[in-house]
Amino acid sequence: MIQQIPIEKILFLDIETVPQYEKWEEMSLAEQHLWDKKTRWQRGEEVSAGEFYLERGGIMAEFGKIICISVGMADKNDSLKIKSFAGDDEKKLLAEFGEIFNSPRLRNVILCAHNG
Repeated sequence: MIQQIPIEKILFLDIETVPQYEKWEEMSLAEQHLWDKKTRWQRGEEVSAGEFYLERGGIMAEFGKIICISVGMADKNDSLKIKSFAGDDEKKLLAEFGEIFNSPRLRNVILCAHNG
């Protein structure tokens, strides 16, 4: 089935995330409590909530933020076009990506993403 999809109809997508805060101590006490409660079963007794935040905070949506979105598409000539949206302002980054993603050229494309 996948062999029947024209390569120029596939939008390759990758999103990079990081924890919202650089250090555990920068989180509010309420956020620390929520993180502790959410991750207790994953980290077990041997890893502190703060240590686990530095390792995994970026991959949990409510505690992470997007810093880069890269997309790529091949055309009929097998030329690859790549565009990246990067920065510290997640809202601006998503708005810029949204403009491209919602463009008429990308109608009827199939998304291909790592773990997506």
